[in-house]
Amino acid sequence: MGRLAGKVALITGGAGGCGLAASELFAYEGAKVAILDLPKSRGEAVAERIIAAGGTACFFPTDVSVAEQVNRAVALAEVRFGAVTLLVYHASITSAWPFHETSEREWDRLVNINVKGMFLVTRAVLPKMIKAGGGGIVYTSSISPAGGTPMEALYRATQLACQSFARGVAEKYRDKNIRSNAVCPGYIGSFHGQPEWALLRRFGIDALDEGIASMPGRLCDPEEMAAAALFLASDDAAFVTGTQLLMDNVYTAI
Repeated sequence: MGRLAGKVALITGGAGGCGLAASELFAYEGAKVAILDLPKSRGEAVAERIIAAGGTACFFPTDVSVAEQVNRAVALAEVRFGAVTLLVYHASITSAWPFHETSEREWDRLVNINVKGMFLVTRAVLPKMIKAGGGGIVYTSSISPAGGTPMEALYRATQLACQSFARGVAEKYRDKNIRSNAVCPGYIGSFHGQPEWALLRRFGIDALDEGIASMPGRLCDPEEMAAAALFLASDDAAFVTGTQLLMDNVYTAI
């Protein structure tokens, strides 16, 4: 029996990077995994791979910024697996650009995925999570609000919103046996981080190689992120709620 046996986990952004690592780890630990990601993602292949390895998973193509798609995906997941008792909101995008050159369109793009999507998915899963007797929610945020990520004013704002949202959900639904936490990594060694690094280097900020070695020491592995999310989602963290777990190898403390 795995640590998540009997649980139903819905993971947004679950077809790539840290979300993929979480989908695979949660399934390995016994959860039935509903993967939400864009139609063009590798979600179907990820679900098939999990099933081939003996796990339980299904892919629901979804743009998390569109309410109708979110509501439909959650409803289908509930029909297939039952009430969602674990939510990992990992769907997120980054932006690195001089603030005075940033467009309104870029602002809307970040807010729609990083903040609006978080609201839509949480709202969709909460009713049946409450009826099921509770559950665990993990939001993927960032170390950005704590500093150390230049050129990312817009992104930092959305990540602070994520942390505040996680705390608010924890406070509101504690009496419903629902825990809510944010995991906040630094630079991550996945393909999702590469465009961010390229932009930072374009503007003369050393975010790779020697720069990484002298800042956080190394990149965070997606599997390490997944392990942190597993801890926060599992019963091992039964008394942990409303917190922000920094994963930056003491980078922001230096």
